[in-house]
Amino acid sequence: MLDAPQKKIPMLDLAAQNGPLRADIEGAIARVLDGNRFILGPEVEALEREIAEYLGVPHAIGVSSGTDALLISLMALGVDASNMWKNVVSHEADEIITTPFTFFATAGSIVRSGAKPVFVDIDPVTFNLDATHVADAVTPRTRALMPVHLFGQPCDMRAIREAAGDLPIVEDAAQALGARCCEGIVGGLGTLAAFSFFPSKNLGGFGDGGLVTTSNAELAEQVRVLRAHGSKPKYYHSLVGGNFRLDALQAAILRAKLPYLERWTEGRRRNAALYDEFFANSGLPPERLIAPKRVHEGHVYNQYVIRTDRRDALKAHLAQAGIATAIYYPLPLHLQPCFEALACPLGSFPESERAAREVLALPIFGELETDGVERIASEIVSFLR
Repeated sequence: MLDAPQKKIPMLDLAAQNGPLRADIEGAIARVLDGNRFILGPEVEALEREIAEYLGVPHAIGVSSGTDALLISLMALGVDASNMWKNVVSHEADEIITTPFTFFATAGSIVRSGAKPVFVDIDPVTFNLDATHVADAVTPRTRALMPVHLFGQPCDMRAIREAAGDLPIVEDAAQALGARCCEGIVGGLGTLAAFSFFPSKNLGGFGDGGLVTTSNAELAEQVRVLRAHGSKPKYYHSLVGGNFRLDALQAAILRAKLPYLERWTEGRRRNAALYDEFFANSGLPPERLIAPKRVHEGHVYNQYVIRTDRRDALKAHLAQAGIATAIYYPLPLHLQPCFEALACPLGSFPESERAAREVLALPIFGELETDGVERIASEIVSFLR
């Protein structure tokens, strides 16, 4: 008799997360339907208060997406928007220092703001911006720094702040809601911070949504004005903003899910620890498999990313075994065709380029059971051995 095929393991199981909360979520949706306030309004205001309290920051402003949270943060800082892409490589453009190994929105928001992204290579251990090289990238045109807390691991913010001096810092915290380090909680470590509520995030909505946090009351008010076309009062525009408003339905759904965030985070950490233990005891040489290093206990593991020089073959093997994986990210930003004018050819940022060849993200969601983690790890070790 043939063995029954093993159950497929997805990269993320939103049904397992959202299913038990169905009544809460339906109640939140019904509340919005009954109130007939669909953009901003009391649900968004309540979410802002609750997230601000959760993060311990004075100001949280709901916006339309994590990408828009980055863009509006730069707009609030007064980045010179007079430069279009054709001028972004000129000596006249404002410069924003960031990493080339991240989701496109990081550098994309910089260009959309009228500034020029200036890349600094990553630390190969954490995948985050290598703070030791930041000071060398600062020029008289540098307007701000945009470090990314990649995969949910906080950057070395103390070193980044020392390198930045008086320059403002915009934390790209899209993957790091709830992450902490010895400096404090992500979202309160810079001048402004941008979060995403994309469905795959640790706290995900049922569509796009984002949030800006800051301790600066003037910047918070600037963000609120900018998210509604720069209008205050209504139909009177002191600024040119955009339509960056958060939908009430998304806010209500996020409010229903927020009380469970810490539980889900602990599930991710538990699974990360299981992977760590399995790989540490596997006997594989370090050059064959590199497990992610948890520099901060407050890592929230939006992704658990291993490194191997047999990445593509391993991914194909796991797919054949019914195990989903993902590559974050296959091409660093300085090699993207749209950034060719920045003149950063292959070899400019070797650690980012190597990471792009080797990284593989494994299922890490909190609802993944121990036997699932062990099955994934066992398949990886067997293949690489």
